[in-house]
Amino acid sequence: SIIKKQRRELQLLIAELKERDRELNDMVAVHQRHIQAWEGDRHKILTLAERCSLLTSELNDKNAIIKSLTKRLKFLESQQNDSQATLENTQQKFKELTQKVTDSSVQCQALEEKNQNLHCSVLELAVKTGQLQAREQELLTMLRLKDDALIETTDYITEFTFKLKKLENALRAVKSEDFCLNREQKELKLTLKDLMLQTNKLKDVLSEKMEENSKQQEEILHLKHQNGCLRNKLALAVEIAQRKDELYQFAKSKQARIEKELSSLRQV
Repeated sequence: SIIKKQRRELQLLIAELKERDRELNDMVAVHQRHIQAWEGDRHKILTLAERCSLLTSELNDKNAIIKSLTKRLKFLESQQNDSQATLENTQQKFKELTQKVTDSSVQCQALEEKNQNLHCSVLELAVKTGQLQAREQELLTMLRLKDDALIETTDYITEFTFKLKKLENALRAVKSEDFCLNREQKELKLTLKDLMLQTNKLKDVLSEKMEENSKQQEEILHLKHQNGCLRNKLALAVEIAQRKDELYQFAKSKQARIEKELSSLRQV
């Protein structure tokens, strides 16, 4: 019963170990997918950062152009008194430049809105990165727990192997005891044969003495008494042989049970 109980416990431990191994594989796969998603998000963030820097540089260039155009406009306004034709040309150019400035302002506003959206995206990706790092720490902790469980299972298997060796030694002892019982049974059978021969001889002697003189009646009675003793001894020897045989059958069944349990343990 102890061996069956230990075998059931070992099967439960093996099933639990397989279940934990499957959970660990699932967690590792999820972790790999999270890492790949994080790498993709990181690549997107770098691309957006580069694009943002390019747009910022373009915005600075446009601001520099606006400043230079403003300076030029002031210069043209100072030359307004010099020539009316130059003024008209300058006004025309100013209108064009004003239109360009308006377009640049609209584009700049759109770029600022886009930059703000990119900043929000960067913050969301930073939050996701923190969550992924926390998940990674949790998975590492679970891996350590799995390693501890594997070490405990290995110790239990070592102890179970030691018990199996003890059972094998006990089986050897039972086999040696069985051999001794067989030898004693053979000796008892030989003794029983000798007693049977002696009994037959005594019966012959008794029949011969019955035909002899009455003077030998006492000797006949003595022989009868001796014959009764021998029969009692014979019955006792037969009973002992029967008990030896029962002990031999019991030992044989015990050996069969032990061999069956040992084979089941070896299969486990």
